[in-house]
Amino acid sequence: MLSDDELLRYSRQILLRQVDIEGQLKLKQSRVLIVGLGGLGSPVALYLAAAGVGELHLADFDRLDLTNLQRQIAHDTASVGLHKVDSAMSRLSALNPLVKLVPHRAAMNVDTLEAAVSAIDLVLDCTDNFAVREAVNAACVAAKKPLVSGAAIRLEGQLSVFDPRVETSPCYHCLYGHGSEAELTCSEAGVLGPVVGMIGSLQALEAIKLLVGFGEPLIGRLLLVDALCSRFRELKVKRDPACTVCGHSRD
Repeated sequence: MLSDDELLRYSRQILLRQVDIEGQLKLKQSRVLIVGLGGLGSPVALYLAAAGVGELHLADFDRLDLTNLQRQIAHDTASVGLHKVDSAMSRLSALNPLVKLVPHRAAMNVDTLEAAVSAIDLVLDCTDNFAVREAVNAACVAAKKPLVSGAAIRLEGQLSVFDPRVETSPCYHCLYGHGSEAELTCSEAGVLGPVVGMIGSLQALEAIKLLVGFGEPLIGRLLLVDALCSRFRELKVKRDPACTVCGHSRD
């Protein structure tokens, strides 16, 4: 049930026929893992907490640096030097004390990632590390948990949803293969704050759609954002039957 305070707090989204009371209850009962609390993870965490997702698992081993503040809006100047998880928990608790916050401050390995993913309903990949992305994807495929993946660099961003519960859905590895360790990060190539804010907000939107069960998620589609020209483009992405990660998981 929703309390009177919850009915008032979430009233504007409860008014949406796609959400209503039933959808708000689904959000309250949901558990979500956010991997990375930087430029993408900040708007994701803020919007999901504000929306009333019942339990947010926050994973990041890094500490906040002054250079992060240009884009990582869940943190503030007073938190420089703190673990990003602790900084984010303080901000999210102030925003919505009704949400349960579960911290993961250490770098995750295969075993801890497997346990973390099995304990939740949906994962948001908000990292800029390819190896971590691959590990998160493999854990989601194994546990059959949906993954909302976003990325942004310079003035470009991209977004997709990988859902192993859907027979035709590709996984992250189907799309990117083994990637490249030479790929640049934001600290090397730069990024504009509103770009990660936009992609992170879209990730939060996709997560809410999946948790409540409305709309058309970005499954089998890759959304490309060109912020320089303010253009959006969509590419179709097919599952690779020979994928080494998900190719045999649905046989």
